[in-house]
This record gives sequence, structure tokens and C-alpha cells, in this order.
Amino acid sequence: MSGPNEHATESTTVSEPNSHASADRWRALEVVGVSIVGVLGALMIGVITLDWLRHYPSLGNGPVLLFEQLRIAGMWADHYLGTDVFAHPFMWRSIATGVLIGIVAPLVGTYLVHRQMALIGETLAHTAFAGVAIGLLVIAVTGFEGSLLLVALVVSVIGALGVQWLTERTSTFGDVPIAIMLTGSFAIGTLLISWGRGFMSVSIEIEGFLFGSLSVVSPSGARMMAVLSVAVVAVVIYTYKQLLFITFDEQAARVAQFNVSGYNTLLVVMTAVVVVGAMQVLGVILVAGMLVIPVAAATQIARSFRETLYLSILFGQLSIGGGFAFAISQSLPSGGSIILVAIAIYLVSIFVSLLAGRSSAAISMH
Repeated sequence: MSGPNEHATESTTVSEPNSHASADRWRALEVVGVSIVGVLGALMIGVITLDWLRHYPSLGNGPVLLFEQLRIAGMWADHYLGTDVFAHPFMWRSIATGVLIGIVAPLVGTYLVHRQMALIGETLAHTAFAGVAIGLLVIAVTGFEGSLLLVALVVSVIGALGVQWLTERTSTFGDVPIAIMLTGSFAIGTLLISWGRGFMSVSIEIEGFLFGSLSVVSPSGARMMAVLSVAVVAVVIYTYKQLLFITFDEQAARVAQFNVSGYNTLLVVMTAVVVVGAMQVLGVILVAGMLVIPVAAATQIARSFRETLYLSILFGQLSIGGGFAFAISQSLPSGGSIILVAIAIYLVSIFVSLLAGRSSAAISMH
């Protein structure tokens, strides 16, 4: 006659294969989801490329005809949705840029969150705002016809290098240089814009840069985001193991003769690059949310770093898609809409985690 302990053992033995099978199916779904996002990102880069090539008659009518087919599809979407936006090229640029932001922002943000560097995104966004102000002044004074975002990118990268230098070479606590750079760069931006209003011949639509706007995404800005996205993804893939090692055990990485300072600088510079690109859609004030909130949602459910990476990208895409839909339907700024959807996903993930009885144990490095 079997006792209760034998029944318990048998039940545990049966449940273990089931739990492993369920985990395998979940991981397979994550991989499929990330693969779909990767294909979607490649298609959006194709859209941006078509939008660029159609302005070169020497290439023939191919790019023009393909882009016109895209606009026709947008017209049908407008017809069925009752909108009047998808037939316009600026909307396709905004959608393509948003999809790319939904990939690279959580990708870089996963490392920042696990290294407790979430504030660096907000700092570099404010530095980019100072870059926008400097760019506006340069355009007004010199007649420079280049991209405003290119100036913001240069200033933001310089700010990132400055933050890293101050953090490594001053005796203050780690987040003090970040806080100083955050407030100082925003102060510079506001002062330059206020000072330049009296003689600038260019119009200053600063609200779009502060809160995000679908109309802010220019052709050059979309192309820059495409190039930067490819570069960031390539760098993360190439340095994945090194960044992972430094993220979870920086002291051991130093003992192993890793160039920790170099990889830290690389991470901060990648953050600056992502922030400038995402600033077009999310705005300076809200751009850091896309680096942090999808990752925070993923950590509530994920059991490993790689799973956190996958889920944060998927949550980032859901945030972008839901935010765009809400912004278009209600004629609201895109930045606030995307962040509110991201927060809703975060709250749902907490609820799911509580239902599943997840503990607050540390995640695996794998």
C-alpha cells in the first residue's frame, strides 16, 4: 500500500517534465516573436530606404512605384480606419522610426537597468536637447543646412563621454556627475533658445522636441535612425558576452583583464545614439522611459538575462504600436501615448508575476 510521500514524489516527477515542456514552448514563442520583430525592423529600414531613393530619378521608376504602392496601402488603411494619415510619407517615416526605436531602446536599456544606470538615459536626452539648441543657433548664425539631429548627436556623444570621464576620475558618488550633467545641459538648452529667439530667422517648434511628435521625424532623421539602429544592433551582437560579463560582475571582469572602462564608454555612447534617434518620436522629457519601462516589465516575468532582453524588445514594440494607435486616434502627442501604454504593460506584468507566484530572486546570467 503506497503512502502519501510516494504519491507526492510521483506527482512531482510527473509535473517536472510538464514544467520543462511549458518553459521550452515559452522560450520558442519568445524567439519567434523576436524574429518577427527583426523582420519587421528590416522591412522598416526598407521603407526608409525607398523613401530616400525615390528622390533620385537616375535610379529609375522602381523606388517611386514601390513607395506609391505603400501609399496606396495607406489610403486603404485610412479608408477602413476613418483616418487621414497613412497615405502621407511622413507617417510611414514615423512608423518606421518608431519600430526601430522599439528595438534598440530596450536592447540598450536592458544593460542600463541591470547596471542601475537608468538615469543616464534622461541625462543624455537633456544633453541632446542642448544639442538641438546649439544646432538652431548654428543654423541661424551660419546658414548651416545640415541635419539638426546630427548636431544633437555630436553634442550628446560628447556629453556621454564627459559623464563617463567625470564618473571615473572624480571622488563624488557615481550618480552625482550624472545629475550635474542632466540639469546643466537642460539649463544650457533653455538659455540658448531664450537668448536666440530675438535674432533667429528659423522657426523654433520646441514643443515637438520636448514631448515628441509624429511630424518631427524628417527624412534625414529617419535615415539617421536606420543607420544608428543597424550599428547599435551589430555592436550589441558582437560584444554581447563582454557586456554581459561586465554587467553582472565588473570586478571579476577587471581581474580578467577586460577593458571595463572601454566597454562602459561604449555602452554610454550607444545610449546617447539611441536617445537622439528616439527623441524625434518620444521627446526629450519622455525618451528615457523607453529605455527603462519595457525592461522593468520584462524583469517581472523573465528568469534569465536573455529572456529579459527578448521580452523587453517585444514589450517595446507593443508600446510603440499601442502608443501610435492611441496618439493617432485621439490626436495626441506620440511620446506621452507610448509611455502610458508602456506603463500599462508594466502594471500587467506585475499582476501576471503575482499570479504566477514569482519571487524576487536574481535572474540568471544566461
